[in-house]
Amino acid sequence: MMRVGTGFDAHRFDESRELVLAGLHWPNEPGLDGHSDGDAVLHAIVDALLSAAGLGDIGSNFGTDDEKFLGASSTVFLSETLKLLATQKFAVSNVAVNLIGERPRFSSRRDEAEQHLSNLVGAPVSVSATTTDGMGFTGRGEGIAVYATALITAAA
Repeated sequence: MMRVGTGFDAHRFDESRELVLAGLHWPNEPGLDGHSDGDAVLHAIVDALLSAAGLGDIGSNFGTDDEKFLGASSTVFLSETLKLLATQKFAVSNVAVNLIGERPRFSSRRDEAEQHLSNLVGAPVSVSATTTDGMGFTGRGEGIAVYATALITAAA
């Protein structure tokens, strides 16, 4: 049995924070506002995986009302989500991510990000990036948005 889930996340930039995106640190770029580290790529992946498994979303599993997640690395949400999937006998087949924003310029680190995310997820993760040609909050450089799609299968 195969199941597909989608996830979305968006965060505004926060000049007072360091950027963590796709599990990587991005020097000389503004960070993302958020209760945790604000890694919108990992947040969208978590939502896609939870959606595919019918296990709610990032907010219902790792809500901002829980102080233990204040400033947390988003890798915590991913590892806990993978444990939840395993208990339900699901395995990740692959994840596709689409990053939307004017910055950072993602292409120079795409291979690194895909390898890192694939290692974290334990399955292939592909990342594409685009801009909105100056339209909307992403086009004005106010933040980024991320869509993710995950394919999971019932584990044997």
